[in-house]
Amino acid sequence: MSTSLTEKSRPPSPAIADRIDLDDADRISVELSSRRTGMSFQRTRMSADRTLMSIMRTALSLIGFGFTIFQVFAKARDAKMIAESSHAPQNFGLALVALGIVMLVLGIGFHVRFMLGLRRERAAMVGEGLVHGESEYPISLTLITATLLLLIGLIAIASMVFELSPTG
Repeated sequence: MSTSLTEKSRPPSPAIADRIDLDDADRISVELSSRRTGMSFQRTRMSADRTLMSIMRTALSLIGFGFTIFQVFAKARDAKMIAESSHAPQNFGLALVALGIVMLVLGIGFHVRFMLGLRRERAAMVGEGLVHGESEYPISLTLITATLLLLIGLIAIASMVFELSPTG
């Protein structure tokens, strides 16, 4: 059993093999440890994506509610249902959209900073031979989606501030 595992598994990188003398059981243990460490980087990356998704969910709610509140009270003012001088509800809607945008910007910034640090740490560990680094470290689709949501939020706040309408 031990020989078949040793034959199928790759020996540790030269950096580790040069520093220590390993028997077959130790080589297997080092190989398994290296694979677990590599998988932990993937789990950490996915966890960071989930954190960004929760930020996106909250920001989307703020932007959506803020835009809706702004539009409802703008239409009510246009229909003379509320006083012309009443801008507090619209300002509240504008503040919610702005808060959603700020939250997205901070969330994206934190995510990018964290992922760059994680990539640096992974590259250092690959360089030391502690992990294999065979699998790709793809760009985050969650980050792309968050950036698109930020763009939508900026368009929403611009249409509110400058009283633009998609219908003209």
